[in-house]
Amino acid sequence: MKKTLLTLLLFAVSTSYSLAEDGFLAIFNGRDLTGWKSNEETPNCFSVTNGELVVNNGRSHLFYVGPKGNAEFKNFEFKAKVKTMPQANGGVYFHTKYQESGWPTEGFECQVNSTHKDPKKTGSLYGVVNLLVLQDGQNAPDGSLKDIVQAKAPSTDGEWFDYSIKVRNNRITIQVNGETTVDWVQPKGFDPAAELKNMPGRKIGSGTIAIQAHDPKSVTYYKDMFLKITD
Repeated sequence: MKKTLLTLLLFAVSTSYSLAEDGFLAIFNGRDLTGWKSNEETPNCFSVTNGELVVNNGRSHLFYVGPKGNAEFKNFEFKAKVKTMPQANGGVYFHTKYQESGWPTEGFECQVNSTHKDPKKTGSLYGVVNLLVLQDGQNAPDGSLKDIVQAKAPSTDGEWFDYSIKVRNNRITIQVNGETTVDWVQPKGFDPAAELKNMPGRKIGSGTIAIQAHDPKSVTYYKDMFLKITD
């Protein structure tokens, strides 16, 4: 058994986290933020109510730090239930690292957005492969590798949806309610500084998970967050 997985298993036992038979570990216990660290760029963005992580109030990021405060992994599967409210914007980062403020500069963001004015919707690998819903007269943003224009987001405000993120070597797969929205293989020699707009850290490496609080009007909810490290 890999050391990282063993650490997670010990964490589950010591903190009463649940272990699923399929090898997933619950990384959110539904009671508090044990195992997570907020950068407090905007205070009080993350709270727990009725077993749900409530995300609102302004820009901030909540990083999964794990049992020893230094969680880091490459190949993994993450799954959660997510709910957006009207005009919500947010995201799930991976292969990222703790930083005190600003949008995380390392790793990738999987977008959470059903009706916010940003055309990049839920299921996008933000700025790399975008699922776009364009309003009349709105053009696709530049600087991405691929844009997929569709009539509506794969998520609906006020309804829970299943979000799945999987990384295996140089392949990233995102699913919403069991439907694949992104299946992207990072090419050899990929240079995000040259190929993406203002996103030099969008490159497969290693790191942790982070949950994004976006702006004062944005409200999102998370529950049933599970992680399986497959290194």
